[in-house]
This record gives sequence, structure tokens and C-alpha cells, in this order.
Amino acid sequence: MSSKPMEPLARKLFKGILIAEVLGVFGAYWLFHKMNTSQDFRNTMNKKFPSILQSKYKYHAHILIRRLAYIVVCSFFC
Repeated sequence: MSSKPMEPLARKLFKGILIAEVLGVFGAYWLFHKMNTSQDFRNTMNKKFPSILQSKYKYHAHILIRRLAYIVVCSFFC
């Protein structure tokens, strides 16, 4: 069996996965932006999907800790 017939299938599969990834990134950005700008949406998400909001807060805390650590390290060594 030659590899020629598999090439179109592999390309279609790759395109499908790539499109799904791009849609996922845009969807995650939209959700993040909506939760940052709309308090009503944030309250709705807290009622329906509390784990998503908790993940958002953990992410923000993680970023804040990294920034503070960077500031402390730079203040000592820069």
C-alpha cells in the first residue's frame, strides 16, 4: 500500500485539528475577556460553573505572585 492515498487524509486531519485549536484559543480568549468585563456574566459563571471562575482566580494569583517575585529579584540584583 502506497503512502499517496494517505496524504489527503492526513492533510484533512491536520486542518481539522488546527481549526479546532484556533477556535479553542479564540473561545478561551472570549470567555476570559467576558469574565473580566462583565460582572453579571462573572456572577452567572459563578452560579453555573464555579470551577471555571476558581481557575481564573488561581491563574490571576499565580501571575501576580510571579510578577512580585520578579520585582523582588530585580530590586536585589538589577
